[in-house]
Amino acid sequence: MRARASTILATGGVLVAIAAGAPAATGRTVSAAATPVQVYRVGSWHGIAGNQPSIEAAVAALHPGDWVLIGPGDWHPRADYSQLKATYPAAVLVTSANTHVRGMDRNRVVIDGTRPGAPQCSANPADQDFGPIVQGKHRGRNGTEALKTDGVNFENFTVCNFMAGTADSGNEIWWNGGDDSGHVGLGPWYGQYLTATSTSASMANNQEMNAKYGLFVSNAHGPGVMDHTYASNFSDSSYYIGACPNCNATIDHGHAENSALGYSGTNSGGHLTVQNSEWDNNKTGFVSNSQNSADPPSPQNGACPAGATGPTGTGSCWIFRNNYVHDNNNPNAPQIGEAALGPVGGGVVLAGDRNNIVSGNRFVNNSSWAILTTFFPDTSPANPHNVSDCAGGVAGSSVGGQPVPCFYSDWGNEVANNTFTHNGAYANPTNGDIADLTYPPPEQPGAPGNCFHGNTNTSGTLSTWPMTLQTTQGTCGNPAGYPDPASLAVLGAQAACASQVLGSCPTLPLAHYPRQTKLVLQPLLAQTTMPDPCAGVPVNPWCPQALPTGTAGQSAAPAAAGNTAQSAEPAPIRSAGSLAATGLPPGLPVLAAVLLGLAAALFAGRSLRGRR
Repeated sequence: MRARASTILATGGVLVAIAAGAPAATGRTVSAAATPVQVYRVGSWHGIAGNQPSIEAAVAALHPGDWVLIGPGDWHPRADYSQLKATYPAAVLVTSANTHVRGMDRNRVVIDGTRPGAPQCSANPADQDFGPIVQGKHRGRNGTEALKTDGVNFENFTVCNFMAGTADSGNEIWWNGGDDSGHVGLGPWYGQYLTATSTSASMANNQEMNAKYGLFVSNAHGPGVMDHTYASNFSDSSYYIGACPNCNATIDHGHAENSALGYSGTNSGGHLTVQNSEWDNNKTGFVSNSQNSADPPSPQNGACPAGATGPTGTGSCWIFRNNYVHDNNNPNAPQIGEAALGPVGGGVVLAGDRNNIVSGNRFVNNSSWAILTTFFPDTSPANPHNVSDCAGGVAGSSVGGQPVPCFYSDWGNEVANNTFTHNGAYANPTNGDIADLTYPPPEQPGAPGNCFHGNTNTSGTLSTWPMTLQTTQGTCGNPAGYPDPASLAVLGAQAACASQVLGSCPTLPLAHYPRQTKLVLQPLLAQTTMPDPCAGVPVNPWCPQALPTGTAGQSAAPAAAGNTAQSAEPAPIRSAGSLAATGLPPGLPVLAAVLLGLAAALFAGRSLRGRR
């Protein structure tokens, strides 16, 4: 399988991400008549003081094409305290195009959302800063944000502990093209060598004020790349890419752990590649879905625009490949609202998705289903910004006799050539390597079902539901490629219990899934820093033209005194088929009906994305 390349070009001091197969970014070339590129420096590096007193001052001075370099320090920017009426406030808000904000050391440049004077990324509840109070309530905080501004590069730093409140907040690193607006308002974006985490969380207030997203891209058509990134401890997801019919986005060399969802992607389709990454110790590893109530326009569709050919030679341009998905069985990760409805023990879940490819991945120790493809019943109120109500779905549907405002079927996805080891340990009926919970779609009669082929288990026996999945649904493009009704009834009951999407599910011998009893956060370990933080930077006192390759990125001198931001160099972060074919009891459909009945009786309007 030919890998889709990502190339980074240094053009006029501006890095431009170009994803092969996607439209090229618009690079900025500095002409002789243009204003010279400025490099603003905060703190110190190798004993040389910067020329700006704070990150806020440096970012405020940016013009298109400029750079901000940040020396080691535990920085507490607070620009959001002067943005009291802003819809999307941020401590570091970038609104100048084709700019860079780069740390000189990923682990020692820390943009910290705790109170000024608090220890670096303090876990102490008293040290948390929930933002300015407006009308008696905390607005919450965001860390670094590029707001409707093309070509912003965030690179080589750590962001921690920006908590949620009444504003659109709780996001650590954000490229924002107009979140939840229904319009794509952002083009190229780029991030590399980034860490996002929260060391503090609380069970209080239904976890509403915990940090929500680590690396977050909304309403952007790209091209964009995240490379060498890490995120953990988020109540919604470590990674999020959404509201982009043709995202032109790549996640490469990422690592997500200890969040409700390792990745969440609502209505994110077209060119989207997630590869060479690790997803572990989350409640659910990776979730992509269609949704009417959040992040329009719907639906999710991985088909290549304009009938083009995708990276595997098919008509699909959305691909999840060469990833390691393991041990996503964590009921005690932070979790909020609809994100908490991801099934515990799930590796990859495609919910109401169409035309995606999951290929060449390794799945280990996911105790419900390593891969689950399923319809998605969106039970929350419609989003007024969607192109049309329930676009791409079926309005006025029902599940278990209860009304569902918008129902999204799941079809045309290809699951191929993945390897599986020790999945399905909860040992409930249907738990195992792969399960398909799909019906012929009423919104798209004749659409092909999901197809499954070439998947293997290292023990020699692949566990699927239905058990004949790779035989009855082994051919792609088959309009009859859907499971039988009896198998669907059993799997539907199990999925309802694992996710509790329709309400609380009683613990029964054949339907046992662990529930949250406490909060456990993952300690932050040191991550790989950028090999040369001066790469591509215009000549300046920190990055002289003759600087030998490999010297940058080593330990730096303490930051200069007298800065208005707290800039003492911190200590380094610690290193570190059919029912008859299954052989199951014939009474099992009765159990399924009972479970579904209980779920329906407890039905409450819920959906998958829980930020509102």
